[in-house]
Amino acid sequence: MPHPPTCAQAGGTMAQTDVLLTKQPAPQTVPACELPPKLYDVARNTGAYTSSGLATAGFRTAKYLVDEWFQNCYAHYHQAFADRDQSERQRHESLQLAAETQTLAQRTQEDSTRKVGERLQDMHCWKSELQHEVDELVAETDRLLDQKQRLESSLDATAVPFSIATDNLQCRERRQHPDLVRDYVEMELLKEAELIRNIQELLKRTIMQAMNQIRMNLEQKETCEMDWSDKVEAYNIDETCGRYHNQSTEVQFYPHSTKLEESASTSETWAKFTQENLCRAERERLASVNLRGLIDCILRDIAEDLRLQCDAVNLAYGRRCEELEDTRFKLKQHLHKTLCEITDQEHNVAALKQAIRDKEMPLKVAQTRLYQRSHRPNVELCRDNAQFRLVSEVEELNMSLMALREKLLEAEQSLRNLEDTRMSLEKDIAVKTNSLFIDRQKCMTHRARYPTILQLAGYQ
Repeated sequence: MPHPPTCAQAGGTMAQTDVLLTKQPAPQTVPACELPPKLYDVARNTGAYTSSGLATAGFRTAKYLVDEWFQNCYAHYHQAFADRDQSERQRHESLQLAAETQTLAQRTQEDSTRKVGERLQDMHCWKSELQHEVDELVAETDRLLDQKQRLESSLDATAVPFSIATDNLQCRERRQHPDLVRDYVEMELLKEAELIRNIQELLKRTIMQAMNQIRMNLEQKETCEMDWSDKVEAYNIDETCGRYHNQSTEVQFYPHSTKLEESASTSETWAKFTQENLCRAERERLASVNLRGLIDCILRDIAEDLRLQCDAVNLAYGRRCEELEDTRFKLKQHLHKTLCEITDQEHNVAALKQAIRDKEMPLKVAQTRLYQRSHRPNVELCRDNAQFRLVSEVEELNMSLMALREKLLEAEQSLRNLEDTRMSLEKDIAVKTNSLFIDRQKCMTHRARYPTILQLAGYQ
């Protein structure tokens, strides 16, 4: 295929055309839509040069003039030159436009790749922050779960002290009168039972609060994980997009990909969304940390309060047992003395009875004498000194017997009183022994199972 003439060749052609134009006469101007006048005349076979001879009939047809022929050639030359010049100008413009668009496309692609890289860095930073916050939430939730386990262990541990306190109160209800008193031991036991009930209610409320906080932590963790998962997926997509180049084989046309979705977020809302997730997660994590600190204080105070109350109850038991022991010891001493006095009084009663028996024979003798002397005859029945002495002797003996019998009655009554006192003392000693057995053997032995301060604090 022949190449189009260059500018130099086009210039030479124009020079030759100018030479020809100087040698030939100037063509006449012909209207674009009409035939030349001469041709018009020839066609009509009229005018100055018309001929109607039969000899020229075969050659006289409607033909162009020479000037018209040259003019037509010149028109073709000019049109060819104009088309070549326009084509050459278009080629230069096309080459320049192709180079400019190539440079623009390369620069735009590099800028887009750089923007994608910056986006990857931003997503990596936020993804790292989310991952760090998720790890912190997981660790904090595990620590809070441990604290919740401590609360549950402490709540279980309070069941033993409450059982001990109620059992002690029930056991002390089996004390006998007059030891069935509302002493300071019972008051301390009632305080202990009330304290344990209040502690159990506090522990239950704290466990519910810990469960709610754990639920909030898990919700924020799930939110951060979903955000992290979305960012990982977007990161992988952008990373794949960042590796695309003009020689990639998996690229193709997507004419409608430039259309933005109505639900698409902006850079500000995108960053604000993740920042709000991180803020909420951090807020819940700090609330969890504060709750753990509160749980530590609660468990420590609970353990200290229960142990202090336990010591107070044990001290009250010790004091009460000492009082009971001292009272029983004194009662035993009084019982021993009472028994000795009973023995002496029994001997006294026996002696009085013997003394009464000893007075009966002299009385019999004196009364017999008086009876026999009453049988004296006539004047011999005389009130002599012997008679008066016998009468006075009988009266003295009767008075002595009366006094001895009264003293015997008093001694027997005193003996009965001593026996009643002995029975009362023995009963009181038995009551004190029973009270000591309940307080020392039942209650204090049961209180030896009281949990340690570590168990009350929730440690296994």
